[in-house]
Amino acid sequence: YPFPLSLGSEVIRAEVLPSPQSSGTPHRFKRPAGPSTMDGIHKPSGYPAVKAHAVTTRCPQLRCRHRGGKTKARDGSVHDLLYWRDVKKSGMVFGAIMVLLLSLAAFSIISVVSYLVLSLLTVTISFRIYKSVMQAVQKSDEGHPFKALLDQDITLSSDSFQKKVSSSLVHINSALKYIVRLFLVEDLIDSLKLALFMWLMTYVGAVFNGITLLILGVLVAFIAPVVYEKYKDSSQAPRSIKEEN
Repeated sequence: YPFPLSLGSEVIRAEVLPSPQSSGTPHRFKRPAGPSTMDGIHKPSGYPAVKAHAVTTRCPQLRCRHRGGKTKARDGSVHDLLYWRDVKKSGMVFGAIMVLLLSLAAFSIISVVSYLVLSLLTVTISFRIYKSVMQAVQKSDEGHPFKALLDQDITLSSDSFQKKVSSSLVHINSALKYIVRLFLVEDLIDSLKLALFMWLMTYVGAVFNGITLLILGVLVAFIAPVVYEKYKDSSQAPRSIKEEN
């Protein structure tokens, strides 16, 4: 029969209920509705546990940006160069590539290589003579200015060379196999696509040469990712603010 049970300042009604798992009649305590005054004290065994609800906060500083349902990892030296993570490094690489391609567009490859080697030798010989004169004037014994670079071990071991060759051979063999499949018409659709692409490239070659296409490709590779990232972030900003509100 139901009877009142006093625990502290709260009255709980207890009633005898049959249990299907045991032959006895254990007591089950029913907690009344409303706020409880026993949340801060120890509860007896059998008293229903209160489920703790996790409190979630939205912090914009700790929020991880997901694109397409997946978090994109931003790593890799090529990715950092194309997205200008380090402005000096990306600028140096971009400038060096553009100077080389523009030189190849204006001169022959033999002239470009010769001028590059002469420029490098001019810099190193001039620096070597300057350091020798300064050591003679100051009467210092600093030694060769490029000694640290000369002492570096730049030899290529046989194991590392074999690993590089074996990894490159895998890609070369797969490319050769794909080319053979295209020319021997294993798949008619793929071979027709290649023929259409080569036919279009004849018109492109009549307008541009290979160096011009390389220059345009480098410009697009270094400019398009930055522009795309800038305008994509600006277009998603109002949407994210609306979601937070």
